[in-house]
Amino acid sequence: MSNDIEREEEVRRGDIAPGDEQGPAVVRGVLGYLIGFALAAALTAVSFYITRSTLVWTPSIPIALSVLAVAQMGVHVVFFLHMTSGSDNLNNLLALAFGLLIVLLLVLGSLWIMSHLNHRTMPVEHIMRMQR
Repeated sequence: MSNDIEREEEVRRGDIAPGDEQGPAVVRGVLGYLIGFALAAALTAVSFYITRSTLVWTPSIPIALSVLAVAQMGVHVVFFLHMTSGSDNLNNLLALAFGLLIVLLLVLGSLWIMSHLNHRTMPVEHIMRMQR
């Protein structure tokens, strides 16, 4: 019951996220999922279109696709995972941030280690000469 009162108070203040539409529960849920699906499908279609067209300068296509991927992650987080900036979602937001930090550390650490190994490894020509 207190969640309903808090939600009504948030609506009155105008503090409502795009995935938290108001109305009957079933209609609200279906509408949120349909909007999220339409946005995700549109972002996917734009990604495929950008790779095949001359709309974007060719060397900047990876950057454009990265921006569209981040936008699509935002759509998924808001519309499908229902994560908003409300006080009840703080733990979920912190868990997501921690997960992203761990993934970032793993990826960057792996790249750093591989770069170091590549720099410190003897070239193949020298290894072949040593075997003769």
